[in-house]
Amino acid sequence: MQCPVCETTKLQMAERQGVEIDYCPDCRGVWLDRGELDKIIEHSAEDVQGSSEEAMPKGGSYKDYKKKKKKKGILDELLDF
Repeated sequence: MQCPVCETTKLQMAERQGVEIDYCPDCRGVWLDRGELDKIIEHSAEDVQGSSEEAMPKGGSYKDYKKKKKKKGILDELLDF
């Protein structure tokens, strides 16, 4: 399938966590088929439910804690090609 934006570049396909993602290597556009966004949302919800929150260390501010604690999101994992 051709990229809808570039119109001359063929879309590449990558599979991440059971979800097939079509992307354009030139413009980095991402396209999902029907139901694939739902799968990504389900994976994200499972990650949130499965992770446990650590207690914020004493003496530190919430802002500093969040900077240290920042994790990659589900899209970062899926779109890492």
